[in-house]
Amino acid sequence: MRNLIALLSGLLFGLGLIVAGMANPAKVLGFLDLFGAWDPSLALVMAGAIATALLPMQWANRASCTLTGEPLQLPDTRRIDRRLVIGSLIFGAGWGLAGFCPGPALVGLAAAVPQAALFVAAMLAGMLLFKWFDQPRARQ
Repeated sequence: MRNLIALLSGLLFGLGLIVAGMANPAKVLGFLDLFGAWDPSLALVMAGAIATALLPMQWANRASCTLTGEPLQLPDTRRIDRRLVIGSLIFGAGWGLAGFCPGPALVGLAAAVPQAALFVAAMLAGMLLFKWFDQPRARQ
């Protein structure tokens, strides 16, 4: 049952990304082009996503397990440190260069979009590189 819920949630998320235009790199790059032909429509998508997630996040912050009974794992720190800032800058640079972030890239990969395959390969390489760099810290 848990896997079925995960599959349906992933499909719903992917469908939402497609409907919102987040899986289209040209649309995303148009949103990020503040000094050119700026397309503000994704700001409405983001505002809608935040508004939709507001109540469930309030519930999740008070809950100890998910609706399926699994332990709920939320970040336990609100500290903004160097690692968070550097990771955010790398994420933003990747998003701005390619027009993909991880979710839409996986949707593009499923749709056999060549640019998405390249982005996912680079993303996986970055994840492995981070794991390699973070090993000494993780052992402490």
